[in-house]
Amino acid sequence: MKNVWLFGSLFLIAGLVFLCGCTGTQEPSTAEQKVVSGKAVLNIGYQPSTHQMAFMTAYSKGMFNETLTPLGVKEIKTYNFPTGAPEMQAMLAGDLDFAYVGAAPFVTAVATGLDGKIIGAVQTQGSSLVLKTGLEYTTPADLKGLTIATFPAGTIQDTILRTWLKEQGVDPEKDLKIVAMGPGDATTAIMAGKVDAVFLPAPSPTTVEEAGAGKIIVQSGEMSPNHACCVLVAGGKMIREHPDIVSEVLRTSQLATEFNNNNWEEAAGYMNQMTSMDKSVILKSLEEWDGSWVSDPNIIKESVVSYAHDQAALGYIERELSADELIDTSFWDKL
Repeated sequence: MKNVWLFGSLFLIAGLVFLCGCTGTQEPSTAEQKVVSGKAVLNIGYQPSTHQMAFMTAYSKGMFNETLTPLGVKEIKTYNFPTGAPEMQAMLAGDLDFAYVGAAPFVTAVATGLDGKIIGAVQTQGSSLVLKTGLEYTTPADLKGLTIATFPAGTIQDTILRTWLKEQGVDPEKDLKIVAMGPGDATTAIMAGKVDAVFLPAPSPTTVEEAGAGKIIVQSGEMSPNHACCVLVAGGKMIREHPDIVSEVLRTSQLATEFNNNNWEEAAGYMNQMTSMDKSVILKSLEEWDGSWVSDPNIIKESVVSYAHDQAALGYIERELSADELIDTSFWDKL
């Protein structure tokens, strides 16, 4: 009887342990499986243009919090940069985990030692050359002798503008003057008549037009058809140590891109919240620009590599870089 009682007690205890889910062989829950990164704070850089509205939508709608909290991320810190040059300096210094940035300044940064890769596309084309009111334009030769403001050396706008001018027989060093400015300063400069033209990403060209200070004369897609512009970059340490977070950031960015493509009005509202730019100007710029919001990094490979070629030709970097040095499509391929 004693043995029977002991056997029954052990059987009962084993059953309770199994029902309570405390056996050593039970798989952890989905939430428990996801909390593996140990990265509590993410630092993400971006710029205040329509090119990077995917980030603004994802952040404003709480999409990042929804997808990253189960991975242990408690806070998303955002850093706003006027252009890609200082943004890449911050990433080189180790201050950013992710960056929404132009492909060209990223190429320059990699050439100078940045540990990071493009994991997704963000947007293509979408910049415009705006000529001051009162000046006439028929061919690129009409730009000779003018002063044009655009982003600093090594950025998308600087690289495309200089390359296009050379292709059109206009020497960007001798035939005209190119001055480096952020979007705010360049917009103010053309409105004040201090420069003759600006080459800027949307919505700045529309802002200039709405003020009656200039007119769009050439779209960036005319200069370089289907060129990559902004991309999503992950730091090398994030890729190696926190691939789960990298995957979720990319997936969330893609979802925000899809949302924006179908909800311009609401997306413009989120950009207004984060930049204080006029919502009506944002919406009009989306009607005027030649840009597209995209996510697949495979479609921008050739264009990104071409920036390395162009920057080497301009003397910005010492050698051309390969696609493998610049882009990691593995995270996209797994989505």
